[in-house]
Amino acid sequence: MCPPIMLIACPHCYTKNRVPAERAAEDPTCGRCGKALLSGQVVELDETGFDAVVGSTEIPVLVDFWAPWCGPCRMMAPQFEEAARRLKGRALLVKVNSDEAPRLSQRFAIRSIPTLIRFEAGQEQQRISGALQAAQIIGWMQ
Repeated sequence: MCPPIMLIACPHCYTKNRVPAERAAEDPTCGRCGKALLSGQVVELDETGFDAVVGSTEIPVLVDFWAPWCGPCRMMAPQFEEAARRLKGRALLVKVNSDEAPRLSQRFAIRSIPTLIRFEAGQEQQRISGALQAAQIIGWMQ
Protein backbone atom coordinates (compact mmCIF):
# COMPACT_ATOMS: atom_id res chain seq x y z
CA MET A 1 0.00 0.00 0.00
CA CYS A 2 1.32 3.46 -0.89
CA PRO A 3 1.98 5.92 1.94
CA PRO A 4 -0.35 8.94 2.11
CA ILE A 5 0.90 11.85 0.05
CA MET A 6 0.44 15.50 1.05
CA LEU A 7 0.58 18.55 -1.17
CA ILE A 8 2.82 21.29 0.18
CA ALA A 9 3.24 24.55 -1.72
CA CYS A 10 6.76 25.94 -1.71
CA PRO A 11 6.75 29.23 0.23
CA HIS A 12 9.54 30.50 -2.04
CA CYS A 13 8.43 29.72 -5.62
CA TYR A 14 4.81 28.57 -4.94
CA THR A 15 5.25 25.23 -6.73
CA LYS A 16 3.03 22.42 -5.45
CA ASN A 17 5.08 19.47 -4.17
CA ARG A 18 3.96 15.96 -3.28
CA VAL A 19 5.51 14.81 -0.01
CA PRO A 20 4.95 11.43 1.68
CA ALA A 21 3.32 12.19 5.05
CA GLU A 22 5.87 10.15 7.01
CA ARG A 23 8.71 12.24 5.50
CA ALA A 24 7.30 15.69 6.33
CA ALA A 25 9.68 16.09 9.30
CA GLU A 26 12.73 15.06 7.24
CA ASP A 27 13.43 18.46 5.66
CA PRO A 28 11.69 17.98 2.29
CA THR A 29 12.81 20.37 -0.44
CA CYS A 30 11.01 21.87 -3.39
CA GLY A 31 11.39 19.91 -6.61
CA ARG A 32 11.63 23.14 -8.59
CA CYS A 33 13.77 25.61 -6.59
CA GLY A 34 15.42 23.21 -4.12
CA LYS A 35 14.59 25.29 -1.04
CA ALA A 36 13.16 23.84 2.18
CA LEU A 37 9.41 23.29 2.27
CA LEU A 38 9.09 22.78 6.03
CA SER A 39 12.23 24.27 7.54
CA GLY A 40 10.82 24.97 11.00
CA GLN A 41 11.27 28.67 10.36
CA VAL A 42 8.58 31.32 10.04
CA VAL A 43 7.85 32.28 6.43
CA GLU A 44 6.86 35.80 5.36
CA LEU A 45 4.02 35.90 2.83
CA ASP A 46 2.59 38.78 0.84
CA GLU A 47 -0.71 39.08 -0.98
CA THR A 48 0.71 37.31 -4.04
CA GLY A 49 1.96 34.24 -2.21
CA PHE A 50 -0.79 33.88 0.36
CA ASP A 51 -3.35 31.93 -1.68
CA ALA A 52 -0.66 29.97 -3.51
CA VAL A 53 0.81 28.68 -0.25
CA VAL A 54 -2.11 28.61 2.21
CA GLY A 55 -4.62 27.36 -0.35
CA SER A 56 -2.38 24.57 -1.66
CA THR A 57 -0.81 23.18 1.51
CA GLU A 58 -2.41 20.14 3.11
CA ILE A 59 -0.77 20.44 6.53
CA PRO A 60 -2.12 23.02 8.99
CA VAL A 61 -0.96 26.57 8.27
CA LEU A 62 -0.90 29.11 11.08
CA VAL A 63 -0.91 32.73 9.91
CA ASP A 64 0.17 35.59 12.17
CA PHE A 65 -1.31 38.91 11.00
CA TRP A 66 0.98 41.55 12.50
CA ALA A 67 2.55 44.99 11.93
CA PRO A 68 6.04 46.30 12.73
CA TRP A 69 4.70 49.18 14.87
CA CYS A 70 2.67 46.83 17.11
CA GLY A 71 4.34 46.24 20.49
CA PRO A 72 2.49 42.97 21.28
CA CYS A 73 3.33 41.71 17.78
CA ARG A 74 7.03 42.35 18.30
CA MET A 75 6.83 40.80 21.76
CA MET A 76 5.21 37.63 20.35
CA ALA A 77 7.60 37.26 17.37
CA PRO A 78 10.26 35.17 19.20
CA GLN A 79 7.51 32.97 20.66
CA PHE A 80 6.03 32.43 17.20
CA GLU A 81 9.49 31.50 15.89
CA GLU A 82 9.96 29.01 18.74
CA ALA A 83 6.56 27.47 18.00
CA ALA A 84 7.57 27.13 14.31
CA ARG A 85 10.71 25.22 15.32
CA ARG A 86 8.78 22.92 17.64
CA LEU A 87 5.99 22.27 15.10
CA LYS A 88 8.44 21.51 12.26
CA GLY A 89 6.99 18.92 9.89
CA ARG A 90 3.53 19.17 11.47
CA ALA A 91 2.55 22.73 10.57
CA LEU A 92 3.70 25.70 8.53
CA LEU A 93 3.85 29.02 10.39
CA VAL A 94 3.69 32.18 8.32
CA LYS A 95 3.53 35.92 8.96
CA VAL A 96 1.58 38.51 7.00
CA ASN A 97 2.38 42.18 7.54
CA SER A 98 -1.11 43.69 7.66
CA ASP A 99 0.23 47.12 6.63
CA GLU A 100 1.77 45.66 3.45
CA ALA A 101 -1.17 43.33 2.72
CA PRO A 102 -4.26 45.45 3.39
CA ARG A 103 -6.49 43.40 1.08
CA LEU A 104 -5.73 40.23 3.06
CA SER A 105 -6.41 42.06 6.31
CA GLN A 106 -9.74 43.23 4.91
CA ARG A 107 -10.59 39.83 3.43
CA PHE A 108 -10.11 38.13 6.80
CA ALA A 109 -11.66 41.00 8.80
CA ILE A 110 -8.55 41.58 10.89
CA ARG A 111 -9.67 44.05 13.57
CA SER A 112 -6.78 43.73 16.02
CA ILE A 113 -3.23 42.47 15.86
CA PRO A 114 -1.64 40.13 16.45
CA THR A 115 -4.34 37.81 15.14
CA LEU A 116 -3.55 34.15 14.51
CA ILE A 117 -5.65 32.17 12.04
CA ARG A 118 -5.34 28.41 11.60
CA PHE A 119 -6.03 27.12 8.09
CA GLU A 120 -6.47 23.54 6.96
CA ALA A 121 -6.76 22.74 3.25
CA GLY A 122 -7.04 26.49 2.61
CA GLN A 123 -10.05 26.95 4.89
CA GLU A 124 -10.07 28.99 8.09
CA GLN A 125 -10.62 26.68 11.06
CA GLN A 126 -10.18 29.01 14.02
CA ARG A 127 -8.66 32.30 15.11
CA ILE A 128 -7.40 34.02 18.21
CA SER A 129 -6.20 37.57 18.87
CA GLY A 130 -3.53 38.74 21.26
CA ALA A 131 0.07 37.84 22.03
CA LEU A 132 0.69 34.22 23.05
CA GLN A 133 3.63 32.27 24.42
CA ALA A 134 5.14 29.44 22.32
CA ALA A 135 3.54 26.76 24.52
CA GLN A 136 0.13 28.39 24.09
CA ILE A 137 0.55 28.55 20.31
CA ILE A 138 1.57 24.89 20.16
CA GLY A 139 -1.29 23.83 22.43
CA TRP A 140 -3.76 25.84 20.35
CA MET A 141 -2.52 24.13 17.18
CA GLN A 142 -3.06 20.60 18.54
